[in-house]
Amino acid sequence: MSLPGHYFTYEDYKLMPEDKRCEIIEGDLLMTPSPTFRHQAIQAYLITRLFSFVQENDLGRVVAAPMDVILSPENVVQPDVLFIAKERLEIINQTGGIHGAPDLAVEILAPSTASRDQVLKRKLYGRFGVREFWIVDPDTHTVEILMPVGNSFETWQRFTVGQSLASPLLPGLSIQLGDIFKV
Repeated sequence: MSLPGHYFTYEDYKLMPEDKRCEIIEGDLLMTPSPTFRHQAIQAYLITRLFSFVQENDLGRVVAAPMDVILSPENVVQPDVLFIAKERLEIINQTGGIHGAPDLAVEILAPSTASRDQVLKRKLYGRFGVREFWIVDPDTHTVEILMPVGNSFETWQRFTVGQSLASPLLPGLSIQLGDIFKV
């Protein structure tokens, strides 16, 4: 849901109730319902695997939504999972979200947000410098890893059940696709 005719910024966003799930994309306030159990189970699995890998290798920080990522005053998003490399930890504001593009953004598709994730956020993440973008599709049991090309993204690889996900950004990470979708 968006509120047409209004132009929102991060300052407006900070006034929203904390129990509401919303994002601002190009000044439009977009609200979404709570995620499904399946979505949350997939998110929990990915956050656990990524967190363990990143901690064991002292690579940076991993967090899950809800976490505000302020790309600009009129673009505030909440990737389902995000990673920030050790050398860029200064973009984390301990009391106010992430101020800048994460190195990795993961979006788990849902009927209410699939178009936003695959079109709007893909463009935003490309424009603001996300280094790797994963699109996790619970319906097709696939994970598509996209890499930046200019200010856009191109598919690097699409993983399906039976394959192990590997990440160019996180060498050595290996996740069995079948395990992600066991719900």
